[in-house]
Amino acid sequence: MQWMSRLWREYKSVAAFLVLMVVFRSTVVDWNVVPSASMLPTILPGDHIIVDKMAYELRVPLTHISAIDFHGPRRGDIVTIDSSAAHELLVKRVIGLPGDRISMNHNVLYVNGRRAAYQPLGSDLLTGDSGSPAEYQLEHADGISHRIRLSVDTPSPRSSFDPLVVPAHEYFMLGDNRDNSADSRYFGFFPRSEIMGRVRRVAFSLNPDHFYLPRIDRFAARLDDRPDLTPMATPAG
Repeated sequence: MQWMSRLWREYKSVAAFLVLMVVFRSTVVDWNVVPSASMLPTILPGDHIIVDKMAYELRVPLTHISAIDFHGPRRGDIVTIDSSAAHELLVKRVIGLPGDRISMNHNVLYVNGRRAAYQPLGSDLLTGDSGSPAEYQLEHADGISHRIRLSVDTPSPRSSFDPLVVPAHEYFMLGDNRDNSADSRYFGFFPRSEIMGRVRRVAFSLNPDHFYLPRIDRFAARLDDRPDLTPMATPAG
C-alpha cells in the first residue's frame, strides 16, 4: 500500500486539476467540435465551438439537474442539445418558444402566423462549400435575423409542415442548413432539460477537407455578429 500512498502524493495535484476541469466543463464552459454541415453557413464542419453552460442555469455538476434557473433560451439562440431522441449532442438554433405556433411552407417559416422575411444573399456566400449547389438567404422572423442555406437540387422532404404548437418547457429547433439538418422536424420538440448551453463564439477551426489545416479567420470568431444581419423592416413577397 505504500506505493499507492506515494503515487497519490506525487499525482494528487494532477488528480485535483482533472476533477476541477471536469466540473468546470460540466457547469461553466465547455467546447465541442462540430463534425456536420447542419448549421452552415453559420458554423462550419471542423469548428470547435465554445458552449456557455451558465447561459440559462446553473446545474449540479455531471447531471441535467438545475440548481439555479436564470432564464430560458430566446428565439435565435444557437444551443447545444444532449438529445435523448437523437442519441447524440446536437447544435441547432432556437426557432419556437413554449406556446409558439410554428409552420413551414416550402422552406418559408411562419412564427405565430407571421411569415418570415427573406433577402437573397447569392449562391457563393461560403468559400469552400463542397455540398450540393446552394442558395443563401437572410431570414428575419420576430426581430431575429440570421443566414440560412437552401439546397438547389435536393430540398428537404420536411421543407413543409402544418402548424405545430410548442409545448410548455420544450423548444422547436432548426439547423441553418435547412435542407440538410436533422432537427425538430425529425426528432420533435426538445425539452429544456436537454439544452446544455448557448453557443456564441468559435474557439478555433480545423478544415477537414484540407488535411485539418487551421482556418485562421475562424479563430475566436463570433457567430451571427455580422453587418449583413441588420433586421429588415418589412416582409418580402
